[in-house]
Amino acid sequence: MRDTIVSDTFAHLLQPDTLLPSQYFAALKRKGQHEPERRLAIAVLQDAVDCYKKHLGARDRKARQLFLDAEEWIMSDDRSWPFSFENVCDLLQINPAYLRRGLGVWKERQLSASPDRKVIPLMPLASTGTELPPANRKVGAR
Repeated sequence: MRDTIVSDTFAHLLQPDTLLPSQYFAALKRKGQHEPERRLAIAVLQDAVDCYKKHLGARDRKARQLFLDAEEWIMSDDRSWPFSFENVCDLLQINPAYLRRGLGVWKERQLSASPDRKVIPLMPLASTGTELPPANRKVGAR
């Protein structure tokens, strides 16, 4: 049997479809004249994804609640209200399972990349004339 070679003109068909969220939402916004409901659905979905990504590792109560609300909305299968995640995805012709899976993969990568980051307070140097707190002194130093 003869080996076939894929022409360079068709090589793009074999590449994975990878888009940044900003590229995706920009493409949605460019699709001609949108009725107000569609533009609102785009804004709701974009805000939820932004809150989900921005506040993933949040420690303060308000930011953490924003993340939890966005995650709950995204993971919900409820279709009983017009702006549920499932209905918004249907309106925008997005596969909700695919979007959930992509956000889940992103979340796992973020959590595995930086486990328990610690905030280290900056202390003034001893040369400034201020004395270091006892926890930062070397053993035996006065």
